[in-house]
Amino acid sequence: MALDESGRSPRILLVDCDAFYVQVARLEDPEGVGKVDLLLVGGSPTGRGVVTSASYGARRFGVRSAMSTAQALRLCPDATVVGVPRGACSRKSGEIRACLETLAPVVQTASIDEFFLDLMGTERLFDEPLEVTAHRIRAAVLEATSVSVSIGGGTRRMIAKLASGMAKPGGVHIVPPGHEAEFMRGLDLAQIPGVGPALVEELRKRGLVRVEEALGVQQEWLERWFGARRGRWLYARMRGMDSSEVDPREPRRSISSERTFFKDLKSDEDLERALLRLCRSVTHTLRKARLRARTITVKLRDGDFKTRSRSRTVDEPLETESATYGVARELLAELRSRRRTSARLLGVGLTNLGAGGDLAQFGLFEEEDRSEGQRERTLDHVVDGLRERFGDRAILPGRIISD
Repeated sequence: MALDESGRSPRILLVDCDAFYVQVARLEDPEGVGKVDLLLVGGSPTGRGVVTSASYGARRFGVRSAMSTAQALRLCPDATVVGVPRGACSRKSGEIRACLETLAPVVQTASIDEFFLDLMGTERLFDEPLEVTAHRIRAAVLEATSVSVSIGGGTRRMIAKLASGMAKPGGVHIVPPGHEAEFMRGLDLAQIPGVGPALVEELRKRGLVRVEEALGVQQEWLERWFGARRGRWLYARMRGMDSSEVDPREPRRSISSERTFFKDLKSDEDLERALLRLCRSVTHTLRKARLRARTITVKLRDGDFKTRSRSRTVDEPLETESATYGVARELLAELRSRRRTSARLLGVGLTNLGAGGDLAQFGLFEEEDRSEGQRERTLDHVVDGLRERFGDRAILPGRIISD
């Protein structure tokens, strides 16, 4: 356990919203959706799409997030299905963070519905156990935003993350300093963040399912089985070791957008138009975050639910709609050439993100020897400003203006 110079142990909390998308959907329509117990957010009542979040009532029927809406409705036929209220979710997430920033000195947004807090050094200020602080923060968030949260806490980010799962829904679970190993011993290996299905299966083949069962395996054997880097990582994770810090300036790792169509798309033209809309969305988010991307990924889910993807990493980072669309369109063409069938979902993801440079200061129509890339970047930033002022549909590419 890491200590600071005064010998104090870290005090880290993870604030995790309970069924966040469900809560926001209910807040947006309190007299309608707000009174529904069996609620699915994501997809459509016809069964297309996937579940983004399910109410706790629906979860009792076996419904889970990322499940196809059709399967969810087979398990819970009486459920009500509504779309994801994305704008409202973004606004509510901002409200939660603003509230937390009045309660903790360091706040990091881990996702739209998860926030890490670093309370180290606040022991004298609050003069209360960490568990009491967590309950007080939970109550304050609920009062300020009407959103219920669960809070996990401990000396490390990973411990706080795992503890928050124990606290759901609407509770608090704190792992005291010195009890990390005992806490980890009671978990399945699959519960450790970063241990995915493939690694879980490899461990299972060696008779290892519980953390307690794997603790007796020497690090040398883990490195032989899974490689030196992954073996060392797993050895440390099983013991609750995590050196990552709560950083309010931690950069985004990816930006993505996807769309499930109400009716399968069959033509290249329709898919390219949908792709352009997605590229428009992700590059706007990219520029707003003052970032550029080097890796573009296109995801395609066929009508028979087969999911495929292609990625490309470019030499120079991109931020413009046109350049990103140019790469994405080629990736889509590659996917279509390998399997021409109807498509039910299309997605675009941007990774390998880095800080964007400052824009050169020059007139839009000056006859100067400027690179096409720089001129495109400037034009996109001008369009961003117009969209912020007059609405998202103020300026649209001609190809999608009829949508």
